[in-house]
Parts: sequence; C-alpha cells; structure tokens
Amino acid sequence: MKLLFLACLSPKTGNYTTAERIRSHIETAGHICELRDVKEFQSAADVADLISQDPSFGGALAIHLFKAGRLLLDVQIPFGVIFGGTDINEDVKVEQKRVVMEQVLLKARFAVAFTDKLKEEAGLFLVSQNCEICVQPQGIQTEGTEKLCWSEFLRSSGVSSKDVDEMHVFLLVCGLRRVKDPLYLVEVFSEWHCENLLNVLVIIGPRIDPVFTGEVEAVVSRTAGVFLAQERSQKELHAVMRRCSAVVNSSVSEGMSAAILEAMDLGVPVLARDIPGNAAVVEHEVTGLLFSSPQEFVHQSQRLLSDHVLRERVVRNGKLYVEKHHSLKQERETYQRLVGTLHRA
Repeated sequence: MKLLFLACLSPKTGNYTTAERIRSHIETAGHICELRDVKEFQSAADVADLISQDPSFGGALAIHLFKAGRLLLDVQIPFGVIFGGTDINEDVKVEQKRVVMEQVLLKARFAVAFTDKLKEEAGLFLVSQNCEICVQPQGIQTEGTEKLCWSEFLRSSGVSSKDVDEMHVFLLVCGLRRVKDPLYLVEVFSEWHCENLLNVLVIIGPRIDPVFTGEVEAVVSRTAGVFLAQERSQKELHAVMRRCSAVVNSSVSEGMSAAILEAMDLGVPVLARDIPGNAAVVEHEVTGLLFSSPQEFVHQSQRLLSDHVLRERVVRNGKLYVEKHHSLKQERETYQRLVGTLHRA
C-alpha cells in the first residue's frame, strides 16, 4: 500500500526525527510511505487534489491533530493520526481549533498517544466515538559520533575557558519557539554562573521561529553564563549530550520529549520542568529531577552536582526506563499493525 504521511518537518527537530523513524517502520513492512511537510499545503482541498491525482494512495497518516490532521478532512481514503503534544495540551483550549480536531478524530480510523496522560486529556476534550486511541511511547535509539571535539564545540558556542574539563555544562535542547520557553531559566542561571563561573547553560536547536530566535539571541548576547550553539546533526548532538553535566527541558508543553529520553539512553542526567508531558517520563529522584521554578532548577542542579549517589541512581534508572518502555521493536510492531488496519479498510 502507498501511504501519505503528513508532519511538520522542520529539519533537526523532534517532529522530523519521529516522522522519519515511523516512516522507516512502515516501509520495513513493505509499504510505500510518502512523507510530506504540512507547509506544502494551504488547505485540505490541496491534499484531496494530490490524492485524487494519484489513485495509488491507499491510506494516510498525520502527526499533530490540528496542523496535519485538518489537511486530511477532505480525503476519501482511511487515515490515522498521531498526537503531537501541543495539539492536546494547548490547541484544545482554542475552541475553533478544538472543533476541527474533533472532526479529524471522528473521521480517523485510529489515533496514537505517546502517553496514558495524553490519551486521557484527549478523552476529556475531544469526542472520538469509534476511533481507537492507542498508547505507544516513542521508540528511542541513540548513536553519538566519535569525531566530536568538546573544546571546539564549547569555543564555537562562545564558551571561553581554560578549564574545559572542569566545567559543568547544562544543555537545553530545543527548537527555538515560544512553547519550548528557552529563556525561562536564563536570568537565574546567569546569577548562579556569576557565583561559580564553571556553571554554564548552552541552548542548542534549530531556529524554527525567526522572530523568537531574534529575541533569544538578543537576551543570550547580554547574559553572562548562557550561550546559544549552532544546531548539529543528531549524531553530533548525542555526542555533545554525552559530555554534559545534565540535559535540561524547560518547555511549557510537551507531548513526549525525545531529547529527555535520548539523554536517559545515553546515561546523562535529566532536569525537566514539571509539566504533564515531562512528568509522564521523568519520575523525580528516580529517573531524573523535576523543577517548578527557575530557583528550584538551580537547587536541583546543585544537588545533582554534589550528590553522586543521587546522580548515579537517576542515570541508572533512566537508562533502564528507556530500555523497558521505549523499545524500537515494540514501536515498529505497533505502527505496522495500525497501518495494516488501513490496508484492510
């Protein structure tokens, strides 16, 4: 079967990585999967025209109930949807978007939520009727390049210090857009840095929102101890993560942060903002540390640096958690089964 797969495909983002991984699962089962960026289409009519011109399409799939799902409302082929996170956590609060997403869910053959919490939230705000909502956590696979020069990475990010090996580098991995809230910790972190110059915060990720990126660059340029790195390939990013004291997430909303799970798999401690999407995968003091304010972030970071038993525990448990709950094999089997239900429609 030939499948149309719609997603937000900004390069080097979590969405892009997730879409490519799922596409691979589908093609491994012998299907043809045409992955397209939602930005290529202005309306549902555009997608309907594409499908009518190519009758070989037998089904469709979309990541994000509003951004991608709404483009499938006019198609005459069966389709499934994958919740992105902001669709269920944020977009449902806007009635106009909620109504559209409900229509998508009513037409969908199945839906996938990354967590039980996301499925529960969807059930509270959206009528799904006969649509099966399946919970399938993201599958995780990490691989760091051997070629990374740590001192060169820091230097290229603006970090100048002779004590490279003594530094405590906190890495905030996110695409630069408001929902990721990369400036949340900046002021308090800078104060902490001034107390100990070895503590630095490096923000890394693609420049998705140009206007917001400008704001971030302006703030970082005048803030001591906080730096903005150029985005890297996934292999390079994983190598950078391995060298950090901790990987940080300060998002306002998350479906399921791949960066958090990748850090756990790489054996790197995680410090995450206490929001539902993060709390679903980070159990405080077990698989990572949660914080509810910038001040609490600093407190938890200090604990992580001083308490080696705590650090070893969260690293060990984090890796075991990913191995148990985020199996690539299980993810592959789930998507192959679900796509098979479209084929039999």
